Amino acid sequence: MTELIDKALQDSTDTKAIISGRDVVGQTGALFKELFGDAQCILVADGNTWEVAGEQVRASLEAAGVTVVEPYIFPGTPTLYAGYENVERLRDHLSGVDAIACSVASGTLNDITKLASGELGRGYLNVCTAASMDGYAAFGASITRDGFKITRDCPAPAGLVADLDIMAAAPQRLTATGYGDLIEKVPGGADWLVADELGIEAVDDKVWDLVQPPLVAALSDPEGLAAGNPDSIGLLAEELILSGLAMQAHQSSRPASGAGHNFSHQWEMEGHGLSWEPPLSHGNKVGIGTVASCAVYELLPSLDVAGVDPEQRAAEWLSPEDNDARIEALQPLPAIRAAALSQSRAKYVPKDQIAARVQLIKDHWAAILERVGPQVMTPADIADKLRRAGAPYHPGQVGIDQEKLKLTYYQSQTIRSRYTIFDALFELGLFDQVVETLFAPGGYWAETPIPTEGHLDPQD
Repeated sequence: MTELIDKALQDSTDTKAIISGRDVVGQTGALFKELFGDAQCILVADGNTWEVAGEQVRASLEAAGVTVVEPYIFPGTPTLYAGYENVERLRDHLSGVDAIACSVASGTLNDITKLASGELGRGYLNVCTAASMDGYAAFGASITRDGFKITRDCPAPAGLVADLDIMAAAPQRLTATGYGDLIEKVPGGADWLVADELGIEAVDDKVWDLVQPPLVAALSDPEGLAAGNPDSIGLLAEELILSGLAMQAHQSSRPASGAGHNFSHQWEMEGHGLSWEPPLSHGNKVGIGTVASCAVYELLPSLDVAGVDPEQRAAEWLSPEDNDARIEALQPLPAIRAAALSQSRAKYVPKDQIAARVQLIKDHWAAILERVGPQVMTPADIADKLRRAGAPYHPGQVGIDQEKLKLTYYQSQTIRSRYTIFDALFELGLFDQVVETLFAPGGYWAETPIPTEGHLDPQD
């Protein structure tokens, strides 16, 4: 365990201990005893994760004197997508067992175990099986219920075991997924700076320092990650864990999620890639959302924000009813539409306040550019890093065409109340211009052809 993780644990609300390093899975039993005393343990896994580490974890628990009841193993890999029905299934099983869960899992199964245990008021332990996402140590679980995906409140695990040899041996696509999830912290951090500059949501410096300073090193060796280098995967895994601890400390996903994540959430709620084998991962979609978000940031210095008239914006500002109609038109699926309306209403600026908001953005625009400039990367740089890590970096590689991508820019602005650069541009009346520019001749997407390699869409 690094000093930075050790320091982060001092302020964590739920996670009390993390063991990370090479060949540390054998310490799982001792950690379980330290955290839960004489409690019994039930291992939770799916077919793949059990094969990877299930028996090693059980042996460690039993060697430490922990009573291990019959494991709960999801058949095959049905947990690649986090539906609430799986949470209910596991929760109902756990409710009849007097035991603490220890998930042998990566992203989705960890979230399922986290929420199921949280609803029962129980702690749990997780043994990480891949450097595939940042939710291991996070407060909350990203779960789809009634067609809408959102982070649902529940405690983080009491402890984590991150064996880098096990994580390095995971399929390369899982490491690429983790890289895609992590790289969105670049524009996601910029989105938080925008909200901070406008006085909408202040940056928490302590939480910021858990995620942003180590980010450059964690993203620095995409080739090493693609090759399964344990040292490179160690840097990635540490940053993913730190990101989760930051979310735990902040009690929200703001430190780790900005507008780029919303592209993934939109596509996931629509079921895009769900039927593929393997299903299209969250992190793969987030990586592409990162490119899309950074393409917006690249255009900011060229915008004529000084020419925006606050009173004209107030005169043309949509009423609450008209704004609802805009969202309903963008979101044809009923489950997404209902939740998008709720989320968008939470950040809607009343007509009598929009002139002041627009003037505020204008007054702070130079400061916004100064603050986000060193934070963001160009979309081409993001795409290059994703390519070198073996991750998809163009929407065409995952079956998203230009028309759908363009629509997703508008849809993604509606599905979260969290303030991002997309909202600032929408309030300025410049969002349409920015999106149109990206797809017009000379724009990033118009001039970036679909790669011939790296396609995940099974129809290609």
